[in-house]
Amino acid sequence: MAGQSKQKQKLLRMEQIFRTLTDENNVLTGNELIDMLEKEGIKAERKTIYDDIATLNDSGVTIETVKKGHSNAYFYSNPNDFSAEELFILASAVASCRFLTSKKSNDLIAKLQRLTNKYTAAQLGRQIHVAQRSRNKSVNETIYYSINTIQNAISKKRKITFKYYTYNTMKKRQLKHGGERYLVSPNELVWENDNYYLTCVCHNHGQVVRYRVDRMTDVTMTDSKIAAFTDEEKKELDSFKSLYSMYGGERREVKIQFSNSLMDVVIDRFGENVECIKNSPDTFVIICEVQLAPTFWGWLFQFGTNAAVLEPFDVRQKAKAILADLSAMY
Repeated sequence: MAGQSKQKQKLLRMEQIFRTLTDENNVLTGNELIDMLEKEGIKAERKTIYDDIATLNDSGVTIETVKKGHSNAYFYSNPNDFSAEELFILASAVASCRFLTSKKSNDLIAKLQRLTNKYTAAQLGRQIHVAQRSRNKSVNETIYYSINTIQNAISKKRKITFKYYTYNTMKKRQLKHGGERYLVSPNELVWENDNYYLTCVCHNHGQVVRYRVDRMTDVTMTDSKIAAFTDEEKKELDSFKSLYSMYGGERREVKIQFSNSLMDVVIDRFGENVECIKNSPDTFVIICEVQLAPTFWGWLFQFGTNAAVLEPFDVRQKAKAILADLSAMY
């Protein structure tokens, strides 16, 4: 009976062998495949192997035929599967993602490895070790479940509750407001700067805010339905999709001058549609709307003398005041 059971698994096992042990650079001849199957107690003959390969192709499993010496050889090739290049991109993203713990990153990489053959899988395994050494990884193991709960709540238009923590000067987690549970109407998950953020209306504080998901704990979906967001809330929620808006601050239209060397930076920050006007051989200016929050000033000041607010006058004076305060600290 055991032999009959194995024989019934023949096509399935053949697909597994082709999928995991072959690619265009690593092929199997009919005899090599027969030997592998026989070692597992599955009988096979040359003629039946050809028929089985044809059956696999008919069922949508693409087995390509090439020459290996004087014999036909075969390898798995499915254009609908992830390519090696696509898996490398995914593995890099998973390995470098800060909100994932090292354990979760390793678990995900292992699952990606199971989507391909052993040759590509080995390269993916080596790649993660290079990426992890240079990254600060999260220690919050529950973020997977938090994201799942939040997504379900958004889909079902339900409120959620959670506790929120920060770190004290001893590098210990400290629940905010004495462990008070936050009640919020979730709007959207935003991925930015290697972290997930939740934009929402917080009913504890009566305002639109956004919270880092890896700092949330004990996330629970309630039975309470989310009320329709007001037009003002929608506008604020939209603005809170950007990190530059999360610390508040007045929205103003400003003229900023940049050195030519910062064109890539400007495009990354403001997009390809931003209008850039040449104002000297070495500089250009843009006119854009920004939120005068600490995140904006931190972003601008990192470029030193290569970037400066030109107009309006009061915003330029505000920049001077901030820099004066910083200078006074030293």
